[in-house]
Amino acid sequence: MAVSNQRQDDMREQERLETLREYRLLDTSPEQAFDRVTALVADLFDVPIALVVLVDDRRQWFKSVHGLDVPETPRDISFCQHVVVEERPVVVSNALEDPRFRDNPLVRDDPHIRFYAGVPLRAPNDAVIGTLCIIDRKAREAPDARGMQRLEDFAAIVMAEAELRRTAFQRDETRHMLERALDFSSVAIWQLDPDKRGLKWRGATAELWGGDYERLTTADAAMERIHPDDRDKVRAALDDAIGNGVPYSSDFRVLHPDRGVRWLAGRADWDVRSNEAVLTGINIDITEQKSRQENANLLMRELHHRMRNLFATVGAIISLTRHNSRDVEDYVDRISSRLDALNRAQNVLLGANFLTGSIHALLREVEAAFPRIRWEGPDLLLPENALVSMALLFNELATNAVKHGALSTEHGRVDVQWSQDDENVEQRQFRLRWTETGGEGEVIPPERTSFGTLLMERSVRNNLGGTIERRWEPTGLVCEISLPARWQEA
Repeated sequence: MAVSNQRQDDMREQERLETLREYRLLDTSPEQAFDRVTALVADLFDVPIALVVLVDDRRQWFKSVHGLDVPETPRDISFCQHVVVEERPVVVSNALEDPRFRDNPLVRDDPHIRFYAGVPLRAPNDAVIGTLCIIDRKAREAPDARGMQRLEDFAAIVMAEAELRRTAFQRDETRHMLERALDFSSVAIWQLDPDKRGLKWRGATAELWGGDYERLTTADAAMERIHPDDRDKVRAALDDAIGNGVPYSSDFRVLHPDRGVRWLAGRADWDVRSNEAVLTGINIDITEQKSRQENANLLMRELHHRMRNLFATVGAIISLTRHNSRDVEDYVDRISSRLDALNRAQNVLLGANFLTGSIHALLREVEAAFPRIRWEGPDLLLPENALVSMALLFNELATNAVKHGALSTEHGRVDVQWSQDDENVEQRQFRLRWTETGGEGEVIPPERTSFGTLLMERSVRNNLGGTIERRWEPTGLVCEISLPARWQEA
């Protein structure tokens, strides 16, 4: 039980010390508000000494001293520590007759205390941070109830002053913290006097308006920093807010002296003070949002264009395949194969930026569908139309290899190799070679030109501006393609 009580006492003392430090009174300069109280108390009780005492962990420090010339004394010999520990008023009529104090250095030596009366300085959380006390060098009777009540009333005045001081400090600290937060928040705060058209700035104004923002002391001066194409819009929104007493809202560009053209959003409403009204608002940088919006609009236009191209391609494939199919089953098979080729191209585009696709990514898709195809060459970025054309080309070659060529046998394979001429070569060419080996039987050209052949030739010649040549050698089909080298390496 004793251990538990000691722990509670220690926790109570820790809370008390934390409360004391919240007031930030220790070791501060004398203040008239507290000195006036000790002077009045000394006069009222006719004593030579009156003190406002703050009891720290190892000392008692005097915030206000009347009648002494020392700033503090050790806590272990202080009278006031008894008030703090007992959390109630303590009165000593004659210290020489009190066993607690008769051997105390403050009694035996200067200031030769005989009489002491102290009342708690109690914080709102009930913690006692110190005392208001009166001291005499001669013994005297304890104050009556009315006298003690007066002393406690003065203690309440001391605490009221301490609370005002703490509140002011917390307000200043909070204000400073908010100002620092605004500096880091990329938000500029402004106030506009509608009569004088004067501007005041706070927050991250330098970041949004420029390091010389202090020159922008009027609405007209700030207007000069706004992009000429946006000034009329901003001025109209501001005039509407001032003329009709409505909130202000506008998005506009500023000519930042260090960061170039930046987009800002401005929002404001009226703040009424006494008989005056000021327009208080904020600016935030929305350049990135505007950029994302423009990119999204561009992407939607590109997607719309691509979808139209895709539907046109699908429609052409369906129509031409229908005329070149032997029966319904053959038609479905050919359509499914060519739609798979389109799907491979779309997968590559979706995995990138919708606008370009990697030829390596495309060949990985082809290899997944036709596992015995091996490929080698630099990775290049193909625009959407070129990627679709190459996907259809590879699909027709691979499908024919499965039906009639190397991939129709267990041990056949296809090697795909490509390269681009050096950049210093005039009329640079992209060259691709499709080589089939390991097939069985005699390799001969087809008897008629199929739609697949036409599709390959149109993809290479019409869409890509190149040439295609096919040779049926004894080892298998060899297809060579040559195109203008327009594609960048990934």
